[in-house]
Amino acid sequence: MRFMTMVKFDESLPAGPPPAAVFEAMGQFAAEGARNGTLVDQGGLLPSSAGAIVSLVNGAIKAIDGPFTEAKELVGGYAVIEVRSKAEAVELAKRLMQIHKDHWPGWEGSCEVRQLGDS
Repeated sequence: MRFMTMVKFDESLPAGPPPAAVFEAMGQFAAEGARNGTLVDQGGLLPSSAGAIVSLVNGAIKAIDGPFTEAKELVGGYAVIEVRSKAEAVELAKRLMQIHKDHWPGWEGSCEVRQLGDS
């Protein structure tokens, strides 16, 4: 089963840039996932100021450049994982949140876990 995990946080909170320890721990976490076959793909996203939102509302398509100040939580990173169950995916997400707790004091956020549809 494949799942998309998305780390979300409020980029207006004063947590600051990720400490080097977060990158190191995430690198170890990713290397373990690559070795055991659970990590399919992963990456971090630049701040919303580097992005845009394209929407379709009332038949009109419009694009708005970031930052997205009206958004409470934004996706800051993602991973596609392949595991045996939703419970296993949730356990990996908990480990990911533990990395943030252990290495980034003051950071608050969440990790959404969604199963990918069959294609």
